[in-house]
Amino acid sequence: MTAERHGRLERGDGVELAWAALPGTGAGPTVVFLGGFRSDMQGSKALALRDFCARQGRAFLRLDYSGHGDSGGRFEDGCIGDWAADAARVIEAEAPGPLLLVGSSMGGWIALLLARAWGARVRALLGIAAAPDFTYRLMEPEFSRAQRAELERDGITHLPSPYGEPVPITARLLADGRAQSVLDRPLPFAGPVRLLQGMRDAEVPWSTAPDIAAHLDAADVQVTLIKEGDHRLSRPEDLLLLEETLESLFRTLDGGEPFPKAGVAPADP
Repeated sequence: MTAERHGRLERGDGVELAWAALPGTGAGPTVVFLGGFRSDMQGSKALALRDFCARQGRAFLRLDYSGHGDSGGRFEDGCIGDWAADAARVIEAEAPGPLLLVGSSMGGWIALLLARAWGARVRALLGIAAAPDFTYRLMEPEFSRAQRAELERDGITHLPSPYGEPVPITARLLADGRAQSVLDRPLPFAGPVRLLQGMRDAEVPWSTAPDIAAHLDAADVQVTLIKEGDHRLSRPEDLLLLEETLESLFRTLDGGEPFPKAGVAPADP
C-alpha cells in the first residue's frame, strides 16, 4: 500500500492542524473523513476508510479540527464555524481538487456546510450518524435550569459524557451553532448522497437521517437504517457496510454523468 503522509498546517494564529493524506493512483475525487464532536482522526472508521482507499488506489485525507486529537488549540475555544474553517484550510492545502466528503456525527454537519459553500467541487456525500444542527436541536433542549444559569452567568457549562470527562459547552458554541444551521432551508446539493444511521443511536435520533434527506435537493439520496446500530457504527459489520457504501458511491460517480466543473472554493465556509 502507498505510504500515508502526515503533517501539520499552521492556520495563522499559532494553532497547528494535524492531518494525514494518502495519494491516489488514479483519477477521481479525494475521500475526506470529517470526524465527530470531541473525536479524532485515529478512530476505527477513519482508519478503516484509509485502508480501504489504499487498497483501491483512492486518494484519502483525514484531519483533526482545532482542540481535537493531535491538533493544537483548546476545545472550549472552538465552535462549529471554526471547525468547518479548519477542515476547509486543510482540504485546500492537501486536496485541492474534487471531493467525496464522509462526515461522522458532527462531521456530517461540517460536510453539509462545505457542500453548501463549494457546490459542484463536492462530488458526493456520505453521512455516518450525521448530526447537523445538533447543538440547538438535540443539546439545548436537554439543559437543566442550573446549566442554563451557568451559561448565562459564566458562558460555559459542562455536560456528562459516556466517553469520558464532562464536555465543556460554551455559550459561543451554542450561538454559532444556530448561525451555522443547515436544516433551516433546502440544501442545494446535486451529487449522490448516502446516509448511514443506527436505530439504537442514543445520541442522534434515527429520524435525523430521513430529515436530512428531505432537505436535500439531490435526486439520488439513499438512507440506510441499521436496526442494531449505535451512534458509533464501528462494529465489524458496520465498517464493512461503510466500505461497501463508499465503493457503491464511486461506481455511481465513475459511471454517471459528470458534474459541472467546480469553481474556486471559498477559504472559509
